Amino acid sequence: MPEAVVTRDPIYPLTFEPAFRQYIWGGRNLETLFGRVLPAGIVAESWEISGYPSSPTKVDAGPLAGLTLPQVQEILGPRLVGTRSGWATDRGKFPLLVKLLDANRPLSVQVHPPDSYALANEGGKLGKTEMWVVLHAKPGAEIIYGLSQETDRGSLQKALQEGTLSTLLHRQPVKRGDAIFVPTGTVHALLAGVVVAEIQQNSNTTYRVYDWERVGEDGEPRPLHIDKALDVINYDMVRPQASKPSVIQDSDRIYRAEIARCPYFVVEEIRLSAGASYKGLCDGSTFQIWGCISGQAEIRWEGEALPLCAVQFALLPAALGGFSLHANEPATLLRAYAPSG
Repeated sequence: MPEAVVTRDPIYPLTFEPAFRQYIWGGRNLETLFGRVLPAGIVAESWEISGYPSSPTKVDAGPLAGLTLPQVQEILGPRLVGTRSGWATDRGKFPLLVKLLDANRPLSVQVHPPDSYALANEGGKLGKTEMWVVLHAKPGAEIIYGLSQETDRGSLQKALQEGTLSTLLHRQPVKRGDAIFVPTGTVHALLAGVVVAEIQQNSNTTYRVYDWERVGEDGEPRPLHIDKALDVINYDMVRPQASKPSVIQDSDRIYRAEIARCPYFVVEEIRLSAGASYKGLCDGSTFQIWGCISGQAEIRWEGEALPLCAVQFALLPAALGGFSLHANEPATLLRAYAPSG
């Protein structure tokens, strides 16, 4: 353990070096739209806060700099995560994973299993519930989100065999600011021209249903997982729509609304006018993840300040105590945390 860790109390807002993923559907939009520094080539995903074993993110400043998120969790334990996320901490996992996704080309049509199915069929891995906030959408942009009509396993399997799957897929127009909740079992795909922030369970269990007849870098079609997908698809998820915010506070300086809730996470959107502050508390029950998706703000705690620009995320340990978010200019923020109960 680095000496700095043992000589200073490492309870402070954590920011991370992103971990990049280079898939065939990515591009350079995180650079051109948001000024992010990217490696050469196609970049599909920037993992902003990750404890996933293959791509953990490293703390970039302070006493814990250079340590990965799993190493930080090993040091801090419940002081980092809190007491609410037993489903993940019992397995030694950080509960959530935060990504930026650049769909320069369509993603595969896919579905994620629930925990029960994944645990039984994927060697003890967890399922994957996720949500998206649209950061950019070209005019006319769409996503695939659920089914277009009532159907069943046999009809969907027949459509796959006959090449008519598209008739059963619901295409949902999207625009900047839309929130899309993707529970397990939902057939979905980002389509070309969409950039999103994704907040999800810390899992990567994915079943591809269709991949647009394309091949991977090796010249071979990427594998599909049709039988498992047909097992877990929610056939009742017909023509779902973007989430409707549940407003918590709406004043002339602070707007706050819940945009996603499930057993794994709650996500809020908070808009602050220039000069406005939101006061919060990490009381030991849960970590909080804050992301600035437009404008500029700073996290203030114990006389310290951490600037957040768009698009940047920070992890506040559960034991942090009181803090505030102060907007230096009009800012839109995301707040994610573990629900109670």
